[in-house]
Amino acid sequence: MSRRQVHLGAHFPGVNSTTVWTDPRSRSQVDLSSFEHLARTAEEARLDFFFLAEGLRLREHKGELFDLDVVGRPDTLPVLAALAAVTERLGLVGTITTTFNEPYELARQWATLDLLSRGRAGWNVVTSSDAFHGANFRRGGFLPHAERYTRAAELLDVARQLWDAWDDDAVAAAGAGETFLRPGAVRPVDHRGRQFTVRGEPGTPRGPQGHPVLFQAGDSAEGRDLAAREADVVFTAHSTVEAGQAFYADVKGRLAAHGRTEDDLKVLPAVTVVLGDTEAEARDRARHVREQQVTGPAAIAFLEQLWGRDLTAYDPDGPLPAEDPEPEHVSVTRGRVRHHRDPAALARQWREQAAANRWSIRELVIAVGDRGGLVGTPSSVARQVDEAVQCRACDGYILVPHLTPTGLDDVAARVVPLLQERGVFRADYAGPTLRDHLGLGPARRPTTAPADDRRLVAR
Repeated sequence: MSRRQVHLGAHFPGVNSTTVWTDPRSRSQVDLSSFEHLARTAEEARLDFFFLAEGLRLREHKGELFDLDVVGRPDTLPVLAALAAVTERLGLVGTITTTFNEPYELARQWATLDLLSRGRAGWNVVTSSDAFHGANFRRGGFLPHAERYTRAAELLDVARQLWDAWDDDAVAAAGAGETFLRPGAVRPVDHRGRQFTVRGEPGTPRGPQGHPVLFQAGDSAEGRDLAAREADVVFTAHSTVEAGQAFYADVKGRLAAHGRTEDDLKVLPAVTVVLGDTEAEARDRARHVREQQVTGPAAIAFLEQLWGRDLTAYDPDGPLPAEDPEPEHVSVTRGRVRHHRDPAALARQWREQAAANRWSIRELVIAVGDRGGLVGTPSSVARQVDEAVQCRACDGYILVPHLTPTGLDDVAARVVPLLQERGVFRADYAGPTLRDHLGLGPARRPTTAPADDRRLVAR
């Protein structure tokens, strides 16, 4: 039996607490040269895709901008379009929410990127729930959690109709007739749903992939159902192999209910990588990176999110607060997802952990925020990646560097060749599109309507 193949993406670090912006080697998170460096590195290593996250509003902490991490990032789609001009084969994936956008404009924008990149577009479909982000948009944060997914599903349904309204061969061959378009090759969409009403012929031809590759990042039950029904790739995060195997079995087990097979959906967790010439050196580097990511002020701010009160009088190298959190004020940070259903219980757990290990506030924050990651020599990291894929904990990884934009240089130069030697990663691209890289079949299409039926193409 042949070994399962590894899929790898490169996550642009940009704006998050993973990025070590204080490192002297760190460069701009908005300059095109930074995006280009990571994309070229990924393409030269034959990675599947470049990945870009989205931020809809600057985070706030205690009513002020939270600037202990990198602040400010450009819009997703223009960056991906710029990268389409400086790369040739690398997939280009970005996050765009379905909560605050309209299906017609999103379908047109993604079809355009797929055309410009010759079939390399991928859309990470997410939903947004809170009014803090919604305040920047005309609709506000009006959707309850479950309804976010109802809207997302209907938006995707309309987008698929718009992408499928053009036949692949809609444009008649030059000199073959009197019209530019083959008769009946572009059909109108007439959708009247709970969330959207869309009527008319889409103005953008179908891209080379038909539909962009669809990513989905939700981990809730609704998110897993949406992924099983609609997505080609699940972006997830699990800190252990056992947790990855449980998620992998769960989400792939949901596919059959939607007439899909295991190969129709890839599971790709995000993971950080720290390399060293020895295991001990790699562990030392990983510890140093975590200490750079969690400064004293960052540790206090992290704790304030749970405690719901000002803790700046506390020494980050001292013990945790003895008093309990104030549940009515736990959302002192806005723009960052936290799910503390019982702040008092979690505070007690953290105090017990800190006491048992003699941890300070900062050491506790470093420990509870540690998502593991891949740490070791190039050889051991290549082995960890291979084994995770072979034991069905995932189909590969989305690699998240801690430095912008050079954080994956060593991985590309030292780990990828070892995966190729193991026979589990490509030596070259097998096809031109992102679907080819990921081993996905063609985009699903609806039943073709009669050529003279211009009334309705809707599912």
